[in-house]
Amino acid sequence: MYSEWASLSAQITANSCGAQCFSVLNKFPASAGREVVVSVVKQLSSNLGITQNAEPSHLVKDEEVKWCMDVICFGLSLPLQENETIKECVNVYCEWLTALLPNPKINVPKPICEDANLYARQIINHFHNLFVPRQGESADTIKRQALLCHRVLRKLQLIAQDSTKMDRQTWDTLLLFLLAINEILLAPPTVKDDVGDQLCERVLSVLFEVWLLACVRSFPSPSMWKTLQESCTMWRHRVALVDQWNRVNLALTARLLEFSYGPAFPPLKNADEDGQLIPAGMSNDCVAQTWYRFLRMIGNPTALCSPHVISKSPQFVQWALTHDKGAETHQHPCLQMLPKIFLNAMKGISSQVDAFLGLSKTALIGSLTGGSVVSGSGSGSGSGPTPAPAPTTPTSTSGPPSTSSSINSLPLPSLGAASVELAAARPKCNSILHVFHEWLFEAAHIGGDTWRQNRKKQACEASKRPSSMIMEHRKGSISLSQPNSLNDPASLPPALTIDKYESGRAEAIGTLCKIFCAKKTGEEILPVYLARFYMALQQCLKITEAKECDETLASILLHSSDLFRLDLDGINVLLPGFIAALEIVLPDKDLKLKSQQSSAVVFNRTELRRSAINILLSIMVLPLHYQALPIRDLANGETSEKMFTFIQLKSRLMNILMNALQVETDAQNTHMLLGGLLLCVQDAVTFEETELGGASEHLTNSGGVGGGGIQNHDTNLLSSDNAHALFVRATYLVCHRLISSWKTDLNVSLAALELLSGLARLHIRETDALECKRAVKWICDYICYQCSRPPPAHSKDLHSTIVAAFQCTASWLMQHPYLLHDKDCLQTVLEVVELGISGTKSQSKSGDIPKFKDEKELKPASMRVRDAAENLLTIILEQVGYFPSECGPESISSLLDEVALMKHCNSMSPAAATSTEQAIAKFKYFVTENSTILALLEEPLGNDQDPQPTVTLLIRGPFGRHAWTMQLRHLPRSKSGIKYHAINPGRPIPMNDISQRPECEQKNFPDGVDKVQPCVADFSIPTIEQMRERYGTSTIRELEAMLENQSIHEKLAWAEADNSADSLSHSQECVPPAVCHEFHAARLFLSHFGFLSFETRNPHNPSESLGTPPQRPLIVLDTKSSAFASDLDRLDKLSARTHDTVYVFYVKSGQTNAQQIIGNMSEDQSHTHNSHFGHMLQTLGWPVQVAEHSGWTGFAHNSWSLKGSAYDGGEQAQQSSNLPNSSELPNYNGSQRVLYWADVSSEIAFVVPTAWNLRYYSDTSDGESISSTDQIVWSRHDTSNANDLSGPAGAKSKSRNLSLELDTTGGSNNNNRGPKEPVPPTRRKGNVIKPALLAQAPAKIFLVWLESYEDHLNFPLEDLLAYTRTGEELQSLQLPRASDCHVIFVHSLLSGLLRVKLQGPSGRMSFATPLVDGMVLSRRVVGNLVRQTALNISRRRRLDNDNYQPPHVRRRLKVQDIVQKYKMDLSEAELLAHLFQRAI
Repeated sequence: MYSEWASLSAQITANSCGAQCFSVLNKFPASAGREVVVSVVKQLSSNLGITQNAEPSHLVKDEEVKWCMDVICFGLSLPLQENETIKECVNVYCEWLTALLPNPKINVPKPICEDANLYARQIINHFHNLFVPRQGESADTIKRQALLCHRVLRKLQLIAQDSTKMDRQTWDTLLLFLLAINEILLAPPTVKDDVGDQLCERVLSVLFEVWLLACVRSFPSPSMWKTLQESCTMWRHRVALVDQWNRVNLALTARLLEFSYGPAFPPLKNADEDGQLIPAGMSNDCVAQTWYRFLRMIGNPTALCSPHVISKSPQFVQWALTHDKGAETHQHPCLQMLPKIFLNAMKGISSQVDAFLGLSKTALIGSLTGGSVVSGSGSGSGSGPTPAPAPTTPTSTSGPPSTSSSINSLPLPSLGAASVELAAARPKCNSILHVFHEWLFEAAHIGGDTWRQNRKKQACEASKRPSSMIMEHRKGSISLSQPNSLNDPASLPPALTIDKYESGRAEAIGTLCKIFCAKKTGEEILPVYLARFYMALQQCLKITEAKECDETLASILLHSSDLFRLDLDGINVLLPGFIAALEIVLPDKDLKLKSQQSSAVVFNRTELRRSAINILLSIMVLPLHYQALPIRDLANGETSEKMFTFIQLKSRLMNILMNALQVETDAQNTHMLLGGLLLCVQDAVTFEETELGGASEHLTNSGGVGGGGIQNHDTNLLSSDNAHALFVRATYLVCHRLISSWKTDLNVSLAALELLSGLARLHIRETDALECKRAVKWICDYICYQCSRPPPAHSKDLHSTIVAAFQCTASWLMQHPYLLHDKDCLQTVLEVVELGISGTKSQSKSGDIPKFKDEKELKPASMRVRDAAENLLTIILEQVGYFPSECGPESISSLLDEVALMKHCNSMSPAAATSTEQAIAKFKYFVTENSTILALLEEPLGNDQDPQPTVTLLIRGPFGRHAWTMQLRHLPRSKSGIKYHAINPGRPIPMNDISQRPECEQKNFPDGVDKVQPCVADFSIPTIEQMRERYGTSTIRELEAMLENQSIHEKLAWAEADNSADSLSHSQECVPPAVCHEFHAARLFLSHFGFLSFETRNPHNPSESLGTPPQRPLIVLDTKSSAFASDLDRLDKLSARTHDTVYVFYVKSGQTNAQQIIGNMSEDQSHTHNSHFGHMLQTLGWPVQVAEHSGWTGFAHNSWSLKGSAYDGGEQAQQSSNLPNSSELPNYNGSQRVLYWADVSSEIAFVVPTAWNLRYYSDTSDGESISSTDQIVWSRHDTSNANDLSGPAGAKSKSRNLSLELDTTGGSNNNNRGPKEPVPPTRRKGNVIKPALLAQAPAKIFLVWLESYEDHLNFPLEDLLAYTRTGEELQSLQLPRASDCHVIFVHSLLSGLLRVKLQGPSGRMSFATPLVDGMVLSRRVVGNLVRQTALNISRRRRLDNDNYQPPHVRRRLKVQDIVQKYKMDLSEAELLAHLFQRAI
């Protein structure tokens, strides 16, 4: 840079020599000169005002002043034993230098005041004598000399700062003087505790600070800059030089960033003292010029790795020549500090690079003790705590600094490299590389193969030259053309071998990685830089035979997290090298880092593993994406025999992932690995389904049907990497570690259970039933273990893991219903359900006697656990093997309600059937178990002509609405085809022959009665005659008349019958009676199903005579109230499943405005979208028409409506009028269409907002179509209702509202309960005490497609919230905040892969799997994984909410609310009478 300019080195030498020869006293003996100095200086110092008041100086002529200065010049060169005399000389000169200040002191001689610059230049030159090291002085005298030097340096610095009189010549003299004293003190080899060692840091700091002042007052000439540069290269063996160089560079860089990139750019936070280094008046152009010149001041830092170069100065040659035993110049002990100096230089460059990248941090320039390194914590741009600056070298103290100064670049931030945000306005990578590339690339090659080859080449060239030392013009320094013996690495001492520079090399390659990882979307990096970077990385990634992780390898991994997700051209050539590095770091449980020096940065092993995992997550999908594409070897080109294809690396990647998961102990790292594992398995399964025509060859042939080679390949699952093998390995590994290691960590347990739920959804062969059974068994064992932990361990987190485990079990059973056909599996699952509901198992061991339900105490772990177990039990009984039903996945409830049923009833006209109130009036409503509403219709539906006792039921329970029709049949349908009430029964024709009735005499006794001998008893019955005699003939006569009349009547009756039309001669066919339609079927149903079996109660106890509602087997509801229909509708609007909404946005490059982003979804912009965006939308869910959809639509007002029963026809027409033409690209903004997905326990809608969403919400925000009480009524039921939940013990449970424990003591009302009757648990009624906590809006989840990845920094989240209203916000006491939203950013890479960025609130359970921040996905799985992540985020948010109640609990509480409002207190008799009344 200064090659055309002359150096002033000779002038520096001349001034140094001249100062020692200026005085005439040098002509006299030393003793005489000393006496003169003592006498003269004593008189001059007495007038300085130190011991007495100062007076004007008596020196009034130039000759007088010059004579005194001649004496003082000699005095400054006296031996250090004359300390007092030297001190007085210093005091006199320091006082006289005030002539340069605006207000000189009174004792300054007049000639000096009149020509201050001239005399100041002489004084400054005379001061040189003070700094000349004295030989053979003691440590005490050296310290005295150092104190006087400090005094002079302070005075000179003060004069430079405050003087307004200094001319350019004086400035040059001052700078040359400072260069000269630095030269005389610092150029010789370092000797501990000599004056140069003590003053080193001080003279350098004054030189640099005064030089900076000169840049403002009198900018140094190029010759001065060249002289400074040449001088600094001679001082590079001093640690303080690089430290002070770094200090000034960072201070200048901070100012440079201020005016180059504006105030929004993250500032470089230096220590307060360093912030004052830059003079206030320095212009921007001056800062830029000074910054670049200072940056190049010490030359190429890589020269520090060559002791031969550093030690080529005459001072080192003199030491070598005068050494007792003879030595080479590069063998001086002080050069052993070169590795540390090189490291500090690289750290300084790294800190400047960090500053340009916008990594806001404190530059740690301060005092370090020993070999330790001060480390700090990095933080994102403008966020997070910054470490306190380390104490810096004092600049205004009277004593020398006790420690050396150093700099340390910051280690990895606390959340891994992937979470550090770079400044959006940072310069391009090319710009930074233009400045630093030469040094960084050379430093990265230090010790590598390329470096060794260059060294051999240089040595070979040097050996051909004459064996002589060629002296340069610069002070006779030795040139690089030395004999080979001087360059021989074998001659270096052990402390200077090339491997000792490993730490500096690691810093350099780490800095390069940071620069290349800062590439923006679409940014071009020069191919030459990429090539040199890849070569350097390949050299640094070479694994030694010891397979150790050295500092270079660790530095690369720490700073390369983003390297494979930036569209760098040709980056995949490094894939084998990175995989080899990951194989060393990740599978090793006790990773040992190889370090060459104690001053090196100690890497955090957890952060190192985290960065390695980030790299792993960015390359997991590459093998299946590129498949058979070869990877070229950089070193050997295409002729390499070791050329890999991508697919060959898949098994190595899988093994790294599995082994890393096996040994990982950090929770966050484990979370990331679990997300990556599900990605791998999902990608492999999807790849085999789509790319390989539905199944892989491995899967089709592994069962033994043909393909012997493949069959052998599949025999060992651990060596196979197909989807089936990955599924088995993942299931086994995760289940095993969940039980053994992860069960005590909430986040890891949740992530593992989320992964198992994801594995359950994969379509794996039926022959894997054993694996699935084993997984379910493990999950059940996990639940048992968690429930069995001692009471102190039972916490909210523990119960959250149990609830998540129950949900995971439900996923496995729903996807693999055949598991319930296995007796052992069924028993295991039901035992766990029993454990969750009741708190204990009926059989703790297999041989124990089962304990029946009424013998157990009902004490679940918590009500949340019980709710989850109830939900699993219902899924087992109702949904496993039957979901989705005929209604489709959009509803697990029946799509029939009262109005729909009455449309098919014959008794109502079609017009009347549309009225909800009239339809409800046809039903009878009962409540059983205080949680299920039975609506009974006794009329047969119109499509059934069979007059059987028929009842139609609508069952509204906690888990939905179900419709059933029942008939009472005496024969099964298969045997009742012939109707017994046929019109013609087919009887035979009657015979008209009239039979002759024989005439016979009536006899009272048999004929032979007279032949029987009478006995005494016979005579006890009187005869007629005896009766006549006893009672008279009148009575007997009346009896005879009655007999005669009867006989006459009988004869008349016979005669009439013979002549009637009904006689046998006139007989007709019999006609069956009319069919009976009045069956009272409701009574039959309730009786047959046991609802009318009233228990025996004590009639004297009023409370038992009727029974409180929870005890009654049946409660009648009064349906006459007009509000009953609306309450039923609100109950139907409470879904039995969770519901969530994801809002999808498309952000074009550079867009930061909400209106622009929303406008991207208009029909005229749809053709400009990335084609992969539309494909992703199609994989998120099923397109549905909102008008015909009966599930969640993303809007509260029109969700869960029955098909065909339009909720508002006028509203639909209005919506249609606002929509674009249906022939355009379908929009899924919720007006007509929406993307929908559902499983047995959750629903999710994907809405792509447009401008309609904002207009529509503003139109309906007045509450017209959105009722805030529809779904929040469960959180506002009154205290009496809540107390009813616990039955008669409700009064006792008021004081335990917030307790998770169960009240097992009972109360006074429980005395009549049987001793073994279970105690009902009390539900936590936090909503009664704290209603505000329950009013929490659902999590807002955004899915954002980015054309430019950097746009995620400026995404207008707050402004877009207005487009994401569902109508549920009215229930919440607070509107959703931007800080509570979860955002999943997806950025499409040029390779066709997708990069993921997650953003969300900080919290213990914020981020769910399978997506992980920084992960790279294939398009095959993006929809599936995004959906799973959104569902898991919502589940975690619900688990973390203390007052969240599951859907079935909310429905149950709503039913109880209806019971309280509409119950009829009927006695048993009134209830039975009610059953015989018709509805209407």
